[in-house]
Amino acid sequence: MQTKLQLQVSPTTALNEQILKEEARKSLSVSNNDHVAIKILKRSIDARNRNIKINVTLLVSVNEEIKEEQIHFEYPDVSKAEKNCHIIGAGPAGLFAALRCLELGIKPIIFERGKDIKARRRDLAAINKDHVVNPESNYCFGEGGAGTYSDGKLYTRSNKRGDIEKVLKVLVFHGASSEILVDAHPHIGTNKLPQLIQNIRETILKHGGEIHFNSKLTDLNISDERISFVKIKSENGEQELPVQKLILATGHSARDIYELLHRKNILIEAKPFALGVRAEHPQSLIDKIQYHCGSLQEVITKRDYLPAASYALVQQVGGRGVYSFCMCPGGIIAPCATDQEEVVTNGWSPSKRNNPYANSGIVVGLELKDFEPYQKFGPLAGLEFQKQLEKNAWVYGGKTQTAPAQRLDDFVNGKISKDLPECSYQPGLKSVNMHEVLGKLIAPALKSGFKAFGNKMRGYMTNEAVIVGVESRTSTPVRIPRDKEKMTHPQLSNLFPCGEGAGYAGGIMSAAMDGERCANAIIV
Repeated sequence: MQTKLQLQVSPTTALNEQILKEEARKSLSVSNNDHVAIKILKRSIDARNRNIKINVTLLVSVNEEIKEEQIHFEYPDVSKAEKNCHIIGAGPAGLFAALRCLELGIKPIIFERGKDIKARRRDLAAINKDHVVNPESNYCFGEGGAGTYSDGKLYTRSNKRGDIEKVLKVLVFHGASSEILVDAHPHIGTNKLPQLIQNIRETILKHGGEIHFNSKLTDLNISDERISFVKIKSENGEQELPVQKLILATGHSARDIYELLHRKNILIEAKPFALGVRAEHPQSLIDKIQYHCGSLQEVITKRDYLPAASYALVQQVGGRGVYSFCMCPGGIIAPCATDQEEVVTNGWSPSKRNNPYANSGIVVGLELKDFEPYQKFGPLAGLEFQKQLEKNAWVYGGKTQTAPAQRLDDFVNGKISKDLPECSYQPGLKSVNMHEVLGKLIAPALKSGFKAFGNKMRGYMTNEAVIVGVESRTSTPVRIPRDKEKMTHPQLSNLFPCGEGAGYAGGIMSAAMDGERCANAIIV
């Protein structure tokens, strides 16, 4: 007999399989003479009260063994397939589009402007140590896209956009821990993502697909309401390639693609997005608040069986949403500029989330009316607004990748910080008045939001915390429209706008699912 069982247990019980078995036996009134086997199907933390509990969903088997599911995917050889699909971008959307193409018997041909994982690391080191930004190879561009260095958070509310479980299983098949199938808020960790991405690359190549690095889309030709060919610039020069189908999965930072489409009179639209700062606290402080600890020693004790604590905050301020975004417990603030004269921040965590800092984007929701001063740029108005704030951060930071920063309590109370706390942002910080960096639209909303957050999380408002600017790449400020059913651009029957860069995803999972949806639409 097998049955599903939901239990709420202590954190120590959740970590002990034998005790968990006994809890299941007791709950189901199973005799001590019967053999019980269990498998954890889902797991989540309930830390709303001081008495922290773990919610677990178990598969309980009585007097029979539980067969372990073997995760396997069959990909045919498509090297000689009649149908092919050109994919621009090797981020989560592009890679999962390519994997789905393999399953459908279509040859995927990927062009990625950046470098492969190994070569990309040198450019990341150059940003952190030498403040040199390679516009083609950075935290946003290169194999795996921004997802490779995004912490690998796999939580999504987009359960109507695709098969979440399948995406998770594909990741496990390519090297992710099977724990991501269990945890309510799964993540892989930035330290483990590069190998996983390389494994996906090997699958695509092994089964007849192509991946071309250092290969950038620079132009396209339109004929009979179709894209007839694209121009790709690589180390060998520029070449024209005829295309059957084109999936555009360039990510939210490929500004030159939006500008190219606009020049070609291909319809694009300005889109609301959010912008703000990275707020970093000592992880021990967030643990103390979230796990209801009275002392640092209690934090240390609880961390023996609980992960680094996270938080999610939201507040309405004058009709705007101010909220936490991409919270990274035990994480690092990373320099994510894609051009030299800008400062952009984001966050990531290793798999163990064991760094001494907790950081999160704290951002303000923007609407189209906010971009009116930039209306001469048409659908690129939001993009120009975004660029201006990033340029401000670069100027105030000292015209390097040093980021402008301010202690949190000082920011709220309008004081210049005499010094700054230790911070995970490797290029360094410069103490400035962040109100001047952010301007009259963003700064007052953030100030009110932080005050509200301090009331919701006692201890959150502190000068032990620092805000670092700017967090500006929360999502694309431009949407590339497409037909809801056909997934094609309304003007071009073989162009499939895809993923975050087109405005249809917001993270690894939703981007991966959108990549699969676009690949599915190709065969219709």
